[in-house]
Parts: sequence; structure tokens; C-alpha cells
Amino acid sequence: MNANAELPDLTSNVQGECALPHLGLIHAQGADAAHFLHNQLSNDFVLLPPDQARLAAFCNAKGRMQASFIGFKTSPEDVWLVLRQDLLAQTLKRLRLFVLRAKVVMTDVSQQYEVRGLLGDAVPAALGATPWSLHTDPAWSVRLYPAQGHGRALQIVPLGSALTTSALDLQDWLLSEVLSGVADVQAATFEAFVPQMLNYESVDGVNFKKGCYPGQEVVARSQFRGTLKRRTYLAFCTGALSAGEEVFSAVDPTQPSGMVAQACQHPVHGHWALVCLQNSALEEGAGVISTGQGASLRLYPLPYVLREDI
Repeated sequence: MNANAELPDLTSNVQGECALPHLGLIHAQGADAAHFLHNQLSNDFVLLPPDQARLAAFCNAKGRMQASFIGFKTSPEDVWLVLRQDLLAQTLKRLRLFVLRAKVVMTDVSQQYEVRGLLGDAVPAALGATPWSLHTDPAWSVRLYPAQGHGRALQIVPLGSALTTSALDLQDWLLSEVLSGVADVQAATFEAFVPQMLNYESVDGVNFKKGCYPGQEVVARSQFRGTLKRRTYLAFCTGALSAGEEVFSAVDPTQPSGMVAQACQHPVHGHWALVCLQNSALEEGAGVISTGQGASLRLYPLPYVLREDI
């Protein structure tokens, strides 16, 4: 396996904005909104500054991710969570189970607001260059990790708002999601990964200094006791593939050596994915990684460095 191949330029001259129908929005409102989410998610929402957003995981007791969010505050009592639409209803139901006496109301507001993706020159200059920075005037915008050096952002606007820049093809956005190296959790990968398997500790998705949350002990043990055996990599595939699909090593084609975390079937650039692989699958002599249908994968370097010192 060669994870050092040079990545071709796939995003040159691609820019604009588009609606992201695969994403939805939850509004947490109330005096305890930030504290409640702080106690449920892998990141710090109590000390979240007004000019920053957070990537965060929602885990079960075994540390397996049931959802992932990009969250931000617009006031001390208003927290907004962007997540996959196919997990929204069940995630909202589970979060509500933990509310108990907390002063917070959780609401699906996907019918009132639209999540959009902004790429290239469409990204507001006011966001700066740092991932997870937040700008709230006039629209709520969150800077994401770039794709091949090209800026990316999420923007939340009232449903029905007109585009403010040129239209972007959704497939170009989906490709940029993969090229950014930051996968989200969707229905096909529900409870498949602990956060570090998706490299979340290296893209500011886990705070190891905050208090407890569901699965916290498992997540911390994976980080500090060296028990993590899987990582996510950027890959090109010679055939179609989809999130949740298992991949195999030629050394032992009977046992899966990884799983596709996120995939894009681009009409021009082909099949790209973020694939979570066993570390042993990348060892010298491990052989070719392929899908169950025999399509081979070629790995490329991640666009960020995996952190060793947290």
C-alpha cells in the first residue's frame, strides 16, 4: 500500500454555494443548553467562545459514535447542531432521554433553516483561515477544513433564502467533504467507530480535559493507552463504494480489514472515500486493499497531521 502518492488537483476553479439536503439542524434552547450538551458530547460547549464552532461526537457507553455534530452558540441559551439528516430523528430522541430536569428544549428546525456548503471564493472573508471559526452576521457561517487548500464553510440561512454567490454542483461539494479528510457519522456507520478511528482527536473533535460524557472512559483509554488499532485514510477506488461498506486485505480476503466512512461518486473524478483501516493493513507486505467486489483502493496522504501529543 502506498499512502504517499501525489494527489491530483480535483478542486481547481470549483467555487460557489449549494444546499446540503443530507444535513439537518437541531436547536437546543434554554438556560442549561450548553451545560447539557457539554455533558453529552465529546467536546467543550460550556467554554465555547462566540467566534468558534465545535466538532463533536455523540457516543454510546462503549465509545462508539452514534452521531457527529458541528455545533455553535448564538447566545448563552441557544446552541445549534448540524448533523446528518438520516440520523437526526433518532439522535434527537436519545438526547431528549437525558434531559431530565435540565432547562433545555431540543427541537428539529430543519424545516425552518437550510444548511449550505460554500467552496472557494464563496467562503466569507470574515471567517479567516482557522477551521471551526464562526461568523454570525448576516448569516451563520462555520469555517471547515479545506479541500486541497481551497476554503470550505457551512452556512445556515432561513429556508428559501436566495443564493448570494454562484451555484455549486452538489457532487463537487460531496467530493470536497471527502478531500477534507473529516468524515461525519451517518446511518450506514452508526456505532461503527470510536472518535479516534475517524481521526477526530487530530481535527479538534475531542476535548480530553473536559468532564465525563457517554463513552468518555473508552475514548480516553484508546488515546492514552495506545489501544487504537484503526485510522481513517483518503482513498481512490477503481469501482463504486459506499459508506458502511467493508474492505479487505489481500493477505486475508475472508476478514474485513476496514470500513468506508464516507464516499463520493463524482461524475468526472471517479470514486473517492475516507476509509477506516486496521493499522496492520498498512504494514509492509500487507498487500492490496479492495472492496468485496474486487475494486482496488489507492491511498493518499491526509490533508492534516495526526497528532501524537494531546
